[in-house]
Amino acid sequence: MPTTARTAPSATTTGVTLRPAAGAADAPGSSGFWVVGAVLVLLMLSSSVPSALYVLYQQEWGLSSGMITVVFALYAVTVLAGLLLFGSLSDTLGRRPVLAAGLVLAIVSMGLFASARGLGLLLAARAVQGLAVGLATGAMGAALLELAPRSRPALGAQVNSAGPTVGIGLGGIGAGLLVQYAPAPTVLTYLLLVGAFAVSLVGVARMAESAPGRAGGGGPGSSGGPGGVVAGGGAPGGGRFKITPHRIHIPAAVRGRFAVLILTIVAVWSVGGFYLSLGPHLALSLLESANYLVGGATVALLAGAATAAQLLLGRTEALRTAVLGLLGLLGGLALVLLALGLGSAPVFLVATAVLGAGWGAAFLGSFRALSALAEPAHRGELTAAVYVFAYLAMSVPAVLAGLLTNIHGLHRTSVGFMATVAAVCALALLATLRLAARTRTQGSTA
Repeated sequence: MPTTARTAPSATTTGVTLRPAAGAADAPGSSGFWVVGAVLVLLMLSSSVPSALYVLYQQEWGLSSGMITVVFALYAVTVLAGLLLFGSLSDTLGRRPVLAAGLVLAIVSMGLFASARGLGLLLAARAVQGLAVGLATGAMGAALLELAPRSRPALGAQVNSAGPTVGIGLGGIGAGLLVQYAPAPTVLTYLLLVGAFAVSLVGVARMAESAPGRAGGGGPGSSGGPGGVVAGGGAPGGGRFKITPHRIHIPAAVRGRFAVLILTIVAVWSVGGFYLSLGPHLALSLLESANYLVGGATVALLAGAATAAQLLLGRTEALRTAVLGLLGLLGGLALVLLALGLGSAPVFLVATAVLGAGWGAAFLGSFRALSALAEPAHRGELTAAVYVFAYLAMSVPAVLAGLLTNIHGLHRTSVGFMATVAAVCALALLATLRLAARTRTQGSTA
């Protein structure tokens, strides 16, 4: 969900450059760096697990597609609430306590999922899970940058970029396997995650604190000055419980460029929300299969292609990456429409891979370009605005698609949804090309 130049929205944008903590080891495996990376992957993995189980919930509990998308949207809304309310909490309390609190909430949510026998607990579990992810995300992103080994300073940003999509992919395929082949998958899946989160909690308790001004945290020049502030608000090192909501602000000077780039964010996360809520059901329908692994594999294919694209284009200029991603999205959407028209499962799988590559590249490029619009001191405020658009784009269109599915059926709704998103992508592509041309012209005359 989004991280800084990530595939899934999250509060890892800091608004300043973080230096590796003084205790960050040259060898990445010798510090808490990989503990935090594992927590990131695990939280994203757990967030995608319900996607593979939605079809089972529909069959066992008689839930409509519209209600399934409401369950999904509740997660997105609570993640956003957690990000905006608690994104800077680790600046005052430290990374470890906030990560630990997020993991405890994640364990509680897994228990609620495992106990769910109807819609009520399912909604409660999704809400608590969203708060867990929102609470932990800011601390994870900052800790990865602070604990990155000095010999590989870019590793923190790379793990931040690839971690969410790796987790989403593993969650989809893992849950699909358990649903198809394991007993009591709606219980066993979550009990396994409880164990994994408990192990992660032990790792977090043993890792070094990296927050500037906290015990063991802060490298040279990061004792609470600009180089150590993470994400807006709070007094680093104060140790007091202080909730400072992210201020949402788009500077007047960059609003035109923001409007252009946010179109891509909206298109990207509309596709992501649809696939994570209704994608498995659509795949099972096209493949005319009763194998639940198909649904999870669809999510994994989308996320895996996104991860590959982000790793391949990680050093490509931001606007060029966004343009390539939008072209991939348009190509993938066209193939999805072709697959729906032909009723072809192979074409749908190819379309999902192309769409995933475009999804990853478009988000990477547009987020990087958006992050560069504001001055460092105000970047957190602008990033908060990006999160709002991203999570609303992930949730609102998915809910509308679910409600329309109840009326028009999944096939017709999918065609209309993909065609609409394709129109938004085309508009975003034209606007981004004009922005890139204008940027080149300004650069050549500067």
